[in-house]
Amino acid sequence: MIPPTAGVSPALARVITVNLWGTEAPLDRRLELAGRQLGALAPDVVCLQEVRPLDGRGARTTADVLGDRLGMQVTYAVAVRWADDAFGIGRPGGEEGLAVLARWPVLERRVLRLPEARPTEARILLSVRLATPAGPIWFHTTHLHYRLDDGVAREAQVVAIDDAVRACGRGNDDPPQVLGGDLNATADSDEVRFLRGLHSLTGRRTHFQDAWLRLHGDAPGLTWSSENQHTRPLRSLDLDRRIDYLLVTSRKKDGRGTVRTCEVVLAERDGEGADAVCASDHYGVMADIQIGA
Repeated sequence: MIPPTAGVSPALARVITVNLWGTEAPLDRRLELAGRQLGALAPDVVCLQEVRPLDGRGARTTADVLGDRLGMQVTYAVAVRWADDAFGIGRPGGEEGLAVLARWPVLERRVLRLPEARPTEARILLSVRLATPAGPIWFHTTHLHYRLDDGVAREAQVVAIDDAVRACGRGNDDPPQVLGGDLNATADSDEVRFLRGLHSLTGRRTHFQDAWLRLHGDAPGLTWSSENQHTRPLRSLDLDRRIDYLLVTSRKKDGRGTVRTCEVVLAERDGEGADAVCASDHYGVMADIQIGA
């Protein structure tokens, strides 16, 4: 395990992204396991997807449970609300969103509605500007459409995300920015290659560093894995893929934005055999990112 960065260097930010898998059972065990693993890793920022209220429509969410346990500030935004029966007769309505947990004060919050919204599957970008020891820095989280044939929709979504990140400042003197999320696409897809600076969309290009790829090259780094029993009901979506990312804007000449470490995390199991659970159906990704010169 990579040791915690707390107290080591104000120039580093430890960031984790993970899809929380809504409120799927056994929720209490999964949140306890997630909280225990996150506590050991001591992140500064956690980007969360599939965050839901504990009782479907209440004020307290799964992100609040983890925020309380970790002593971190919670910023939550609703992406979509659905009516009763939307997912089948007799099934209650609910909501789902994104959250950022942070050890540092939140200076500003922005929410962008992404293109290609559907009645039960609308997507957003949640952005928070944090007062880090190296100065104010933007951290973003998102969750893109999930179907295997949703590539064109995801392309529109990543272009909108790039516009939003640019609006937060991508000049030579601006600090680095970090984007974490479940992109539901592999690194060789057009939508992710666009973010990596390898493909044009709408007649333009951009560039983010893929933290895992930066340090591990073509190593698998699976986050949607057949070894995680929670993925098995959705095996039609293709298992054994790397679809969760930490992306960092281009490195600065003074070293800001350099990815120092990157690992797949939250893969620990609680229990054995048929009773074993993971924190989610996704594994998380963690990176230590240089934010100060």
